[in-house]
Amino acid sequence: MGAFSFRSISFMLFIAFLVFSSSFDTCIARRGRHWRQNRGTSASLYKKKGKSHGSNSNHNHHNGGSKPKPQPPSHQAPLPTAPKPPLPSPIEDSTTFNVLDFGAKGDGKSDDTKAFQAAWAAACKVEASTMLVPAEYVFLVGPVSFSGPYCEANIVFQLYGTIIAPTNSNVWGKGLLWWIEFTKLKGITIQGTGTIDGSGSVWWQDYPFDDPVDDETKLIIPLNNTVEEHPPIPIRNEFSKKMPSIKPTALRFYGSIDTTVTGITIQNSPQCHLKFDNCMGVVVHDINISSPGDSPNTDGIHLQNSKDVLLHSSNLACGDDCVSIQTGCTNVYVHNVNCGPGHGISIGSLGKDNTRACVSNITVRDVIMHNTMTGVRIKTWQGGSGSVQGVLFSNIQVSEVQLPIVIDQFYCDKSTCKNQTSAVALSGINYEKIRGTYTVKPVHFACSDALPCIDVSLTTIELKPQQEHYHMYDPFCWQTFGELNTPTTPPINCLQIGKPSSNRPQSDHDAC
Repeated sequence: MGAFSFRSISFMLFIAFLVFSSSFDTCIARRGRHWRQNRGTSASLYKKKGKSHGSNSNHNHHNGGSKPKPQPPSHQAPLPTAPKPPLPSPIEDSTTFNVLDFGAKGDGKSDDTKAFQAAWAAACKVEASTMLVPAEYVFLVGPVSFSGPYCEANIVFQLYGTIIAPTNSNVWGKGLLWWIEFTKLKGITIQGTGTIDGSGSVWWQDYPFDDPVDDETKLIIPLNNTVEEHPPIPIRNEFSKKMPSIKPTALRFYGSIDTTVTGITIQNSPQCHLKFDNCMGVVVHDINISSPGDSPNTDGIHLQNSKDVLLHSSNLACGDDCVSIQTGCTNVYVHNVNCGPGHGISIGSLGKDNTRACVSNITVRDVIMHNTMTGVRIKTWQGGSGSVQGVLFSNIQVSEVQLPIVIDQFYCDKSTCKNQTSAVALSGINYEKIRGTYTVKPVHFACSDALPCIDVSLTTIELKPQQEHYHMYDPFCWQTFGELNTPTTPPINCLQIGKPSSNRPQSDHDAC
């Protein structure tokens, strides 16, 4: 009886121990499955966001169909670091749109135009988005327009790489007026350290002999009395096709508000490098423009029908005007600019083909000009109407400039122009602190017979001759009235003090 009882008790304890052990293992196994499930879910999220690399870390419990030995929670190994997901798709969950993500190759040979258009279409829909042109790539892009007006505001075109224009004449058809264009946008910014290269040399070598020529060249007579009418034309490849006679501007902005261009380089444009037309609120700073001094009609920055413009801290080297201020411009401030080679900073030409031109409140100051044809210039055509008023040229340092100060109201960029009596009225033109060296003529004021220039003031003009290769001349004035606020070097005795006795006022039709 005693032995039986002892065996019975032992057996019952053994059964109870088995039941307790089974319950404990089940609990631990459940905890282990829960931990593994969480890891799998976390990894699956990464797979949904990006590529499935690194996903094998959750699959070891499938090997051989056996469960791994569970571990107590207090001794769990730290969760492995999940692989970083790839950059999210720019369309789905980012405000940055990289042209490479839209199929651009960036090898300088493949046509990346469609990729740029697709990237812009995506960026256009997102306010304050960025269209990224990455560094260390060269993108061949044909004529392209990044257009509003239905794009969101404050888009940034971030340029780090290089964009080059095609040299295949078929791309340009019969000719286009622009290559890269931004139209009807608000708050557009072009920035970065990249380059826009217009591949201009293929256009310049097809320079037609009837292309417009700067009229001031007639004032520049070499000492040997010969004038090189046109630059030498490079020898063309016999298999290549001539480029169209209509040359494009490299970068154009039209009908936009609050535009900023900064940091970039624009070079070798077929014609004008950077143009603003019908824009309001323009800021351009810390840019570089570069083309050879003999590249035809390659203006640096061209302003037309634009107001509230600030241009500063930039280097401009080209084959025509470093800055050209055309009709419809008001409140333009240019300062701390290096200009040269080129044709200086010009207002005009204005009034061509009997048109009306209005320009006012223009300030150009703290500028260095080296080896330019003209320095600061106003040029208008006979037969025009309208006015230029409220102009200040201040603290201009010139070095080896052929014609530092010019007003030419008989401008003509072709062989002959007929004489006409109407003219764009010039008044309130102020020159101060214009210093340096000239190689042809220090001052050339040629104003209209019917409508003389009035209120022209000269203060601290110090210009010294530097003999080079040209005949040199004394200051010249025609129908120019105003005042000398200080003695000048050389003396500018041709300026008529006061106002003309019979100054014909502009009619209401002519007034701005």
